[in-house]
Amino acid sequence: MRLLQALLSAVLVAAVAVASPLAAASEPYPSRAIQLIVPYTPGGNTDLLGRIIAQKLGESWNQSVVVENRPGAGGTTGVTQVVRAKPDGHTMVLAAFGNILVAQSLYKNLPYDPATDLIPVVLLATPPTIVTVTPSLPVKDIKGLIAYAKANPGKLNYGSSGAGTSNHLFGELFASMADVRMTHVPYKGSGPAITDLMAGTIQLNFAPLPLVRQQIKAGSLRALAVTGSQRSPALPDVPTVAEAGLPGYEGNGWFALMVPKGTPKDVVTKLNAEVNRILKSPDVRSALETEGADPIGGTTADAARSMEQGIGKWRGVVSKLELKLE
Repeated sequence: MRLLQALLSAVLVAAVAVASPLAAASEPYPSRAIQLIVPYTPGGNTDLLGRIIAQKLGESWNQSVVVENRPGAGGTTGVTQVVRAKPDGHTMVLAAFGNILVAQSLYKNLPYDPATDLIPVVLLATPPTIVTVTPSLPVKDIKGLIAYAKANPGKLNYGSSGAGTSNHLFGELFASMADVRMTHVPYKGSGPAITDLMAGTIQLNFAPLPLVRQQIKAGSLRALAVTGSQRSPALPDVPTVAEAGLPGYEGNGWFALMVPKGTPKDVVTKLNAEVNRILKSPDVRSALETEGADPIGGTTADAARSMEQGIGKWRGVVSKLELKLE
């Protein structure tokens, strides 16, 4: 009898052990609040995009989607937090150019591998930045900027949202191609950098359009050029850097929604489908296009391919410029 009872107990324990993960696996997603990590300060273009996605996801799923800003180390601090999170789809990151496309090339001891520790859910946008100067700087166009920088080596200060971010790399690429020397001033986000640009503490920024659009319109900042390969519909009268005096120059931002490796495929698929639907909605398209960021979307494979191509392109740039960060 005791032997039979022991056998029955063992069978029950085994049944519970098997049933528990099955129950967890069948748990509907999302089952609780979602945490969306934005690896930069509030107010920047990454933050603005993240909040649009968070709001729409929350409305769609009737579930709280909380945006948490985790700036630091060029955006890599926030990504590291997500890489170490439980891979169940309830923690994700608004990944960007600096912490995904160039981080491995720049940092000696990066605590994650963008290509293997994260899953690209969907590509969101690849907007250009705007070469923006304070009106007190005596330049009117890109040729004038280059001439000023040549005449004042190292005295032209340009801000960025952190070492290794897109506006840092776009500045370094510009300096290299124009054969000028500028001084890089890193911030923890684009918001503080633009504040200092407005105050005249720095003179130049490769700025996200959402943060300088109104100031450019009001005349409190001056737009010299767009870093992309085409003019921005939001600033049709502003030329590209290439057509304004630096042929061959091109730099576009990169934003994607990503989750930790090991996140169930059905969760990734559901997220991808919902974000694609959000990006196609007229109000979101209008909001992004007005700010110079055409929504992209597509499959997870499309996002992975874009990431791979971007990593390859900017690895070559970083190597050529001999850039390295601790």
